[in-house]
Amino acid sequence: MQRYFEEGHYAWRREGADSKRGERENNRYEKYEQAHHISRLSALMTVGMLAGCSSKTSSSSTSSADSILNNEETINLTVFSQLANWSGAQTGWGATLLKDKFNIELNIIPDTSGAYQTRMESGDLGDIVVWGNNGDQYQSAVSKDMLFDWDDEDLLSSYGTDIEKYFSDAVDANKKLNSDGKVYGIGNNVSNESGQHDLFIYDWGTRWDLYEQLGHPEVKNLDDLESVLKKMQALCPSGDDGKQTYAVSIWPDWDGNMVMYVKALASAYYGYDELGIGMYDSSNGDFYDCLSENGPYLKSLKFFNQLYRDGLLDPDSMTQTYDTMIAKVRSGDVLFSIFNYAGSTAYNTSAHISANKYMASLVPTDANVIVNGLSTAGGSRIWSIGSKTVYPEKAMQLINWLCTPEGAMTNWYGPKGLMWDYDDQGNTYFTDLGKKCIADSSTDLTGVEWTSPYTGKTYTLDGTFNDGSFQFNNTTWAQGAKNPDSNNECFASSTWASMKGDAKNDTEKDWRSYTNSDSSQDYLDSVNHTTIPAVNYAETTRDNELELKWQQVIKAIKQGSWNAIYAKDDASFASIVDSMRSECKGYGYDDCVTWCKSEAAAKYALQQK
Repeated sequence: MQRYFEEGHYAWRREGADSKRGERENNRYEKYEQAHHISRLSALMTVGMLAGCSSKTSSSSTSSADSILNNEETINLTVFSQLANWSGAQTGWGATLLKDKFNIELNIIPDTSGAYQTRMESGDLGDIVVWGNNGDQYQSAVSKDMLFDWDDEDLLSSYGTDIEKYFSDAVDANKKLNSDGKVYGIGNNVSNESGQHDLFIYDWGTRWDLYEQLGHPEVKNLDDLESVLKKMQALCPSGDDGKQTYAVSIWPDWDGNMVMYVKALASAYYGYDELGIGMYDSSNGDFYDCLSENGPYLKSLKFFNQLYRDGLLDPDSMTQTYDTMIAKVRSGDVLFSIFNYAGSTAYNTSAHISANKYMASLVPTDANVIVNGLSTAGGSRIWSIGSKTVYPEKAMQLINWLCTPEGAMTNWYGPKGLMWDYDDQGNTYFTDLGKKCIADSSTDLTGVEWTSPYTGKTYTLDGTFNDGSFQFNNTTWAQGAKNPDSNNECFASSTWASMKGDAKNDTEKDWRSYTNSDSSQDYLDSVNHTTIPAVNYAETTRDNELELKWQQVIKAIKQGSWNAIYAKDDASFASIVDSMRSECKGYGYDDCVTWCKSEAAAKYALQQK
């Protein structure tokens, strides 16, 4: 890297200053100067000494890229992720692996309040940009030239060969998504086969050891579920830490257009997908706005209010973070969760399993669980590269690796060999350490030695497994997709032959007998469920006037919903909902609903194709 800059950089400064490449080379050298404290005078003297040798001043950007890709210098990449729950440097085993394999360090910037607008106004979104969806914010970034065209300078063909190998349909889908027909990224959850559905994340995880003690009472609907949860709380009034147990603990961090957990229950129970400020029925294209009388959102909202009034909802729900909530789940302070990751996955630690405690799926018989269909075109959470990056090759190198089976597996489960591997038949399995980490992401790795398969160097790790997990919080492959490196197994560990052994304890044995299933995915496949077809749909950009109304409306929806959850009685609940509806209508709610209905019709039309 040093030799490249000393010999060739100023040729770019003179001859290519007006080009994007020239500007990038200039910025690269400035970063190099800052890192190595090279004086401008010293650098100019070097160039002067070399000026008579044209062969040394005709270096191209390719030599710069090669130097960067050969890991001669540590490169710091900024990742602006709308999905991140972390702010700051990547840490733990993830930081060690990325430094060893790519000589990169990541700085994660989450999309906290105002972050998107601030970065757009600055003209620099970051080196890697991860989008929560492919809607108006992503499209605005495309239209304002804030994202790097992956075909520019042959970036994709030169440094994204695995993306082209596995995800060609996802590349084409992104081109079709963009009005200029260029490719600025790929979506998440890509499958190598069409017609599959992804893993169920709405698994209705319930403390089965308590349910078994109650004699398996019938749970037909939400009223039955509440009754059972009340009895469970009576059986288990405190968690491992001695604190009060609650049936449900929710959090506001991930609220979007509506209160996320309220919307999620509506999806998990009624089988409708979120769309704008309401729910979408993929079977016929119908749209239910969130404030419609007796609509799925308000019914779900009423359920949470009833839980609160019965002492079953964690009273900290409106103010706590996801991290605070998940710590309560791990401590046994929470008895039920719609989500697998916020329930059974977190609760079923080796300690709880040894104590014959277990959280397992219990779906009300009237429920219609939603699950996402998989597509070779991928989903809406886009991986992209910022147009102002100084290191597009390095950014593409990282994204490309994440699109390999090994990169995807590492993203989910940690380093190959240390946490997981393949047996002689190509079946996937966890190591003993991997089993501990997957069962409990807070497993401490301090002092664990990892020998890199990439450089052969040995490192001593620190922090917990969760600390080291890649904090950009997005996927490439879908977990329900088949892993090409394995013996036709899916990426999801719950589907591996090595994980389908005997029941872990007597409680799981009882659940298997009661449901006639040997895994939660098998059970959920057997109950009433709706697969949302995967289509290459993106929201239409709202004009400025509608967007202003939209932002006021969704703020009122979220605040009003939380207030309704904490209503003291039915009359208060109805009054709060009426006030919320009136406030939203004053902001232009009806115009927002009209837009949503148009979007629902467009999405349904795509499904018909």
